[in-house]
Amino acid sequence: MPGWPSAIRILLRAAVLTFSAALSASASAASLELEIKATYLVKFGGFVVWPDSVFASPTSPLVICTAGPDPFDGALDRAASGQTVAGHPIEVRRIGAASSDAGCEMLFAGDPAGVHGPVLTVTDLPAGAAHKGIINFVIADNHVRFEIDDRAAKEHGLRISSQLLALAVGGHTHQ
Repeated sequence: MPGWPSAIRILLRAAVLTFSAALSASASAASLELEIKATYLVKFGGFVVWPDSVFASPTSPLVICTAGPDPFDGALDRAASGQTVAGHPIEVRRIGAASSDAGCEMLFAGDPAGVHGPVLTVTDLPAGAAHKGIINFVIADNHVRFEIDDRAAKEHGLRISSQLLALAVGGHTHQ
């Protein structure tokens, strides 16, 4: 750059600064999206009723699992720290693959197709994906929102509050 005309040096510096700012804003936006999704995951528990048989005792933990690589980079642990749902402390676990016998009440997974029983499955799959969870995160109007498949919830033995159903994109959906 030393032998280049000053206008080109200024333009290159401006481009580097603009690129750095855009990259930083993009990283911040991605980080904020993960924080929001993690907070939603924790809050969903307060709007779902699991069968009584799911919890060994009134103080057994409500276990939120992530299957496969954990996309939250600590955000889920921060959101769950010190939180309870109906007297159940929230515990976060990472498991290798989505499974019905992993001991999870909630499961964030890329493909929850093999999960059965009273597990609230949550995904963030694109429109048209074959195996979305009972709740699926979507981006609508640049905001993190979610769809709910109430029929699938009932098939899993779960009851979702009408308050949460009303907040879902398009109300509740039947996928």
